[in-house]
Amino acid sequence: MDLVERYLHAVRFWLPRGQQDDIAAEISEDIRSQIEEQEGKLGRKLTELEMESVLKERGSPLSVANRYRPQQYLIGPTLFPVYRFVVIIVALCFLVPWLLTWIGLAIFDPHYHVNLGRTFGPLWGTFWADMFVSFGVVTVVFAVLERVKPSFFFENWNPRKLPPVRDPNRIRRVDSTVEVGVNLVFVVWWLTDMWSTTIFDHAGVRITLAPVWKYFLWAFLLIAIANIILAAINLARPYWTWLRASIQLVLTAAGGVAFCALCRENLLAQIVVPNLPPDRAAQIVNAFNTTASKSFPIAVAACALIVALTGLVRLIRLRKRATPQMQSAAV
Repeated sequence: MDLVERYLHAVRFWLPRGQQDDIAAEISEDIRSQIEEQEGKLGRKLTELEMESVLKERGSPLSVANRYRPQQYLIGPTLFPVYRFVVIIVALCFLVPWLLTWIGLAIFDPHYHVNLGRTFGPLWGTFWADMFVSFGVVTVVFAVLERVKPSFFFENWNPRKLPPVRDPNRIRRVDSTVEVGVNLVFVVWWLTDMWSTTIFDHAGVRITLAPVWKYFLWAFLLIAIANIILAAINLARPYWTWLRASIQLVLTAAGGVAFCALCRENLLAQIVVPNLPPDRAAQIVNAFNTTASKSFPIAVAACALIVALTGLVRLIRLRKRATPQMQSAAV
């Protein structure tokens, strides 16, 4: 019975302090009854290997003891779905943009290529530090909520305050109206104030853009006009269809490509300010263009994220869930 005694001693170690004797006695009686039953069937004493097999069938000492312990959670099953949702949001809004920015730097920034060995290590270390801090803070907050159990989560709630059910593929008319208005204001401002390469000329201060500005001017103007037309259609038929969602994705991507390309160009050509030496003005122009060029990877990451979270998610949702309203509203 040496194996049984050692087994019971190991189980006892993990049992709640105040119940060790009672629970250990119960487990011991159960094991000995099982052994006696086996020995009665065989007509002899169990060998050590057979005894070992009996104990293995019952499970490890820790698993057996856990059956008698109260269930404990860092974050319990009630709050865990909320915790998982918040962790996903943190990953999408913080860690994913950080990774996309790092990838953009690795691909497009020549300075990063030259100093890859010196910059990769610190950036990688910063990423992991930020990840552990972000997830750690979220975990600590939910662990505290698990212990406190605030009443506004579990008791003081009102069914009337629950969010209304809405079709995610339905386009709110107020959104379409705002989009039409904002784009109209943009078009008017774009045509009146941004049409010339000299975008500011007042009190002796003049800011001039490079000739390449004309291409970007037309690109953003056409995208804005297309957005007005699409928003007007959505206002009349307020359900996303595959065609309109695809057009919106193309327009969003086109705006992102145009903005990223704008960062790469030496757009600022000249600054004239009274009492500012020409060489100093040239330094300011160069610094502005350099900063804009270095922001290109960040712009690529941001635009890619916007396209993915708006256009691609919408198309995936439409593919999975086609409503009768959408089919009747198809263009």
